[in-house]
Amino acid sequence: MAATKNKVRNIGIPNVEPPEKICDDRNCPFHGNLSVRGRVMEGTVTSTRMHKAIVFQTDYLSLIKKYARYERRRSKKLAHLPPCIEANVGDTVKVVECRPLSKNIASVVVAVTPAEEGAKEE
Repeated sequence: MAATKNKVRNIGIPNVEPPEKICDDRNCPFHGNLSVRGRVMEGTVTSTRMHKAIVFQTDYLSLIKKYARYERRRSKKLAHLPPCIEANVGDTVKVVECRPLSKNIASVVVAVTPAEEGAKEE
C-alpha cells in the first residue's frame, strides 16, 4: 500500500506537470482519486482564505450586438486547492472541471504560474 501512496497519476492534460510535493488528499487529481474532465480555465487568484480552496477570477470579452463592440467582463469562481500545490493571491492558475466537491466547488487547480514581484506590490 505504501508503493501506491507515492505514485503520481497522469491526468491527461497536455502541458501540465505533476507537482514535486506529495499529498494525501483524496480530492487531488495527481495523488488522489479525483478524475478531471470538461473545461480547462485560466484565471488570477483573488483569495486563498478558505481551507483547501481558492477564489479565482476570469476576464473575458462580451459582444454588444447593438453597438458592434466588446465590453470587458469578469467572473469569480471557486476551485479546490490540493495541499501539494502552492498558490498565492495574484498568481495565475490553470483550473480544470471535475465532479462537484461541494455546493459551489466543481473544479480543481492543476498548475500555478507565480506572479511577478512588481505585480504583487501594487
